[in-house]
Amino acid sequence: MKPTLSRRRFLPLLAGAAHLPAQPAKRPNILFAIADDWSYPHPRVTDAPWIKTPNFDRVAREGVRFTNCFTSNPKCSPSRATILTGRNSWQLKEAVSHYSVFPSEFPVYPDLLEKAGYFVGYTGKGWGPGDFKSTGWKRNPAGPAFERFTLQPPQRGISPKDYARNFAFFLEQKGKDQPFSFWLGGHEPHRGYEEGSGVRAGKRPGEIALPGYYPDNRTIRGDMLDYALEVEWFDRQLGLALQKLEEIGELDNTLVVVTSDNGYPFPRAKGQIYEHSFHLPLAVRWGRQIAAGRVVDDFINFRDYAPTFLEAAGLKPAPSMTGRGFLDILRSGKSGTVDATRNVMLIGKERHDLGRPYDQGYPVRAIRTPEYLYVRNYEPGRWPAGNPETGYRNVDDGPSKEFLLSGFDDYYRMSFGKRPAEELYLLKTDPDCVKNLATDLSHAQAKRTLLERMERMLREEGDPRMLGNAAFFDTIEYTGPKKHSYDNWLRYQR
Repeated sequence: MKPTLSRRRFLPLLAGAAHLPAQPAKRPNILFAIADDWSYPHPRVTDAPWIKTPNFDRVAREGVRFTNCFTSNPKCSPSRATILTGRNSWQLKEAVSHYSVFPSEFPVYPDLLEKAGYFVGYTGKGWGPGDFKSTGWKRNPAGPAFERFTLQPPQRGISPKDYARNFAFFLEQKGKDQPFSFWLGGHEPHRGYEEGSGVRAGKRPGEIALPGYYPDNRTIRGDMLDYALEVEWFDRQLGLALQKLEEIGELDNTLVVVTSDNGYPFPRAKGQIYEHSFHLPLAVRWGRQIAAGRVVDDFINFRDYAPTFLEAAGLKPAPSMTGRGFLDILRSGKSGTVDATRNVMLIGKERHDLGRPYDQGYPVRAIRTPEYLYVRNYEPGRWPAGNPETGYRNVDDGPSKEFLLSGFDDYYRMSFGKRPAEELYLLKTDPDCVKNLATDLSHAQAKRTLLERMERMLREEGDPRMLGNAAFFDTIEYTGPKKHSYDNWLRYQR
């Protein structure tokens, strides 16, 4: 395939970008590698000895590791929509919800790069799950699919897609000297897992430091080791992709970004509004363009990726994009805090999965600062993980879920019980978010300040829930399987 835009025609696009950092003579490639359900504490480099991630660790060692990377909505399709469009999920109309439609009015960075002459594509999981075709998309918003090659996976639950070989095939199809942008979307470590596979592989349950919302239990430890194997499979595919880039001499001209879409698929994590649900790993490598071996604490929002990729290519972000590119941080050569204004994150959700009367959602908004996480639950009378009678469908099934449901104790309550209207956590002493300080008078002023700041920022971003149009969220179609809806459960009971 030939480039769609010649170098001569591309130059005028750069004329309006004089304010950007100096660009390399050759336009950079972009490799975006995204896992499915992998939480921040779980690369080896962040002191998780029970998970081996040598390739993520390499990207971090040869580039920059960010300690504060967050998604605005910790579920697959809204999180991925934020990445593609450069907008927080409540700015995306129907795409705020899981298993929704993807509106066609918001440009996505792969399309913009393609129009500027880039060869684009993806393998594995792009945007989804949901429906993009009914709104006019001709292909997945992540780009053209490269899915030709498969393999025999080592464990059940691991996808048979050969990500690395599909990436190599993609590279063979691009034009000579044409820059590329590729989305390597692992399906791992999404459930289900081959139960006991971690222990059989020689992993030791005793190495795991369980979070405070779980009891010290061998079933949960074993489940987490099975999860670890799938993280390692994703990391292995990343390593093969890096190796391929080295072979063809393109590694140092490639902006490599490695992250995950949301937290690990365990109770009180994925899909909920706590630290391990929306706080995600992020490492970035770009050859000589950025100084290596740095650890940066600035807050990175998933909506910042799209403008970063476009600016790296010498393009201006689309006017619809509300994220902030972070090339300045990458090129600063600094560690720690680089930009002191990057110190706040908004998080929220509406409807994720089914499992409540009338297919209701569980609306939440939250604000995260270096010190606190403040959470506002707008419907505290509803079950946050889905109704008990339908099986708590907002939590992925697995051994840990089954064990926690076997005892109606504090651990059950933290994962599945109803929650108060307000929650407040002091992250320095409580990173697992188990001690709610919302009624503690010594934190009353901090809580009030966080609430006011959060609502002001959400109004500025046009959040319908803040502007008197929360009813809109109840009109969003659920495009996934309806077998877990409350109505279907009632029919079964009759």
